[in-house]
Amino acid sequence: MNPIAVREETLPPQPARPAAPARPERRPFGLARHSLALARRSVLKTLRTPEQLLDVTLQPIIFVLIYVFLLGGAVSGSTHDYLQFLLPAILVQTVLFGGMATGVSLNTDIKKGVFDRFRSLPIGRSAPLIGSMLGDLIRYLVAVVVLLGFGFALGFRAQTGPLEVLAACLLTVFFAFCVSWAFVLLGVLMREPGGVQGMAFMVLFPLTFGTSMITPKSTLPGWLQAWLDINPVNHAMNASRALMLGGPTGASVWWTLASGALFLAVFAPLAVAAYRRRA
Repeated sequence: MNPIAVREETLPPQPARPAAPARPERRPFGLARHSLALARRSVLKTLRTPEQLLDVTLQPIIFVLIYVFLLGGAVSGSTHDYLQFLLPAILVQTVLFGGMATGVSLNTDIKKGVFDRFRSLPIGRSAPLIGSMLGDLIRYLVAVVVLLGFGFALGFRAQTGPLEVLAACLLTVFFAFCVSWAFVLLGVLMREPGGVQGMAFMVLFPLTFGTSMITPKSTLPGWLQAWLDINPVNHAMNASRALMLGGPTGASVWWTLASGALFLAVFAPLAVAAYRRRA
């Protein structure tokens, strides 16, 4: 008998190797789908807590009433004429202030541990940030509808057509969306929601009030006029006025588009990188 054959027969059976786990199939456009799903969560959260919309519903009404009826007679001699001058510009301020809440809400979710749960899910790392930004677009739309509706009730009438008014609203929303990435960066970096709100106000006040929103540029001192020439928010307000009231729109519109794209190109990558480091 062959000893090799006997030895092979007496060897214990070798255990079968476990099969390699199947890799999950990657579906296309994963980041876009995840971001839209989280945007839906943000919209539902806002709709279920409507008090979060006070800054884009009640606040713009108060601002319009204060400016028109306290300053209108002194600046324009007529509250009606001043309303025509003010409303397209205050539209930009209102939507920008609404974007500030994005950073505060984001910081609150991070502090409560909501984003820790997101990081444990098989989703894109930047999907929570993009979803929050897309979901907060509803705040901008509410602000636009409330302000234009209230302005129309007071007597505001656009001097251009519906397409120009729609273009002014879309341009304002685009600009505010781009600027809001700076507030997202603050929301990721700051430790407390109150700190985000305080820092955002420090940034927004010189940008929104250092403009020709309340008074014409010609009435301001020279050094302030120089600031208006480089202030992107002032160019956005000029573009909104030109599209709603008529006048040359080219330079202001291009300034607004270019500065918005610059905000997006700088602050969106910084916000995503800061979020990943914090994760």
